[in-house]
Amino acid sequence: MEEQSLRLKIVLATGNPGKLRELQRMLGERFELIPQTALGVSEVEETGATFAENALLKARHAAAVTGLPAIADDSGLEVDALNGAPGVRSARYAGEGATDADNNQKLLEAMSAIPAEDRTANFRSVVVFVDGGPDSEPLVAEGEWSGQILKVPRGEGGFGYDPLFLDKKSGLTGAELAPDEKNARSHRGQAIKKLCDLLKA
Repeated sequence: MEEQSLRLKIVLATGNPGKLRELQRMLGERFELIPQTALGVSEVEETGATFAENALLKARHAAAVTGLPAIADDSGLEVDALNGAPGVRSARYAGEGATDADNNQKLLEAMSAIPAEDRTANFRSVVVFVDGGPDSEPLVAEGEWSGQILKVPRGEGGFGYDPLFLDKKSGLTGAELAPDEKNARSHRGQAIKKLCDLLKA
């Protein structure tokens, strides 16, 4: 019981179960992540023009409502042939309330005429930690994962665009990689590792 009480409770500014699982696994037992949906926190409108602006909006909103420290991630897929789209609109690429399947289908349609050699893309993530009110200095960490967009999905794991995103080094999609291997390579994994280093410091 004493060990549990020493864990730092942090509200995670998302209701996405995939993100919750990934971040809790990467942060380890020192921190207890509580999804904002479990605390009755509504989603804040993502009006930022960048991943960093949106992550900060979400973290500060969750911290202000709950009084707890908060972590927020804003991440997305940037496809070179689509001039960086879907970018900050990755989760809403096919419209508000779009499912992963909807977004993947729209991406495949948008890239239907693009040859394999031109289907390069990057996943980008910005993770923000805030420990208090609107004037507190946030900790900000970023990560990037380079790959290629396939023409057909592969794999059953992961979430979002993972089934279409090929990690060139392993030859596997984000949905085929084992969780620990994905976390070691992914944009979010890189950003969380940097954030953990900042928290320890």
